[in-house]
Amino acid sequence: MSRLLRHLFAPSASRLFSEDCLHRIADAIAAGEQRHVGQVMFAVDAALPAGAVWRGVPPRVFAEEAFARLRTWDTEHNNGVLIYLLLADHHIEIVADRGFAGKVTPAQWQAVCARIEALMQQGSAQHAAIAGVEAASDLIAQHFPPGGARDNELSDLPHLLD
Repeated sequence: MSRLLRHLFAPSASRLFSEDCLHRIADAIAAGEQRHVGQVMFAVDAALPAGAVWRGVPPRVFAEEAFARLRTWDTEHNNGVLIYLLLADHHIEIVADRGFAGKVTPAQWQAVCARIEALMQQGSAQHAAIAGVEAASDLIAQHFPPGGARDNELSDLPHLLD
């Protein structure tokens, strides 16, 4: 019941992520993408629909839906990564495209999530998001280093989904 109440009364993501903050995160994504040919996206959901919470739908399902809806998979090298924050549950998910299979382990992605979570608990959403983008870019650069002409295939601007 407490989870349902958190979702019903969750504040809007725009209260935590101002326009200025979103642009700073976008700048961090753009800077990271200079170090690799991967594509990073950042999305925030304030809360899930009450019915989904009541049924116990895990945040991962909504992260995967956001990955598809935002077309994070739509990259030439199948190397898109979505960092997804669910504010009501204080939960972070990373959904990586199939190009990362066998290259980056779930434990490595989980370490990025843990870094974001720890910094969010310290009270700076912007700092946490930027640190998460940088950590994800570090992993991506190991497997998809820069080379040749780089196209920015996906928007760098974070998405507020609520």
